[in-house]
Amino acid sequence: MLKNIKIPYHFFFYLAIKQVLLQNGIELYNGATSSLNCHGLGTCGTCAVQVEGAVSEPEWRERTRRSLPPHSLAQNRRLACQTKVLGDVKVTKFSGAWGQGNQIVWTSKS
Repeated sequence: MLKNIKIPYHFFFYLAIKQVLLQNGIELYNGATSSLNCHGLGTCGTCAVQVEGAVSEPEWRERTRRSLPPHSLAQNRRLACQTKVLGDVKVTKFSGAWGQGNQIVWTSKS
């Protein structure tokens, strides 16, 4: 499903992608992970998304979590709770409890 979030990025500058999505009514989590997650600590990995555009570099906590199964650094996914918006972005959520699947659940327009 295509979700069009057209909000000036300067309004959300340096907020985590998770905050931007939830403030705009976009469900970030798949299934039961909407209540079974780390609430933004970057330890569970359930908010993994693919991101295209201007965002912050991954910090140690995110790199560590993404290096553990079911994630892989090769998947090029980011944790929405740890990734900051620095400009216009396109966000894609994939299937699986941790967003590690290959089927697109939703994507935003860039």
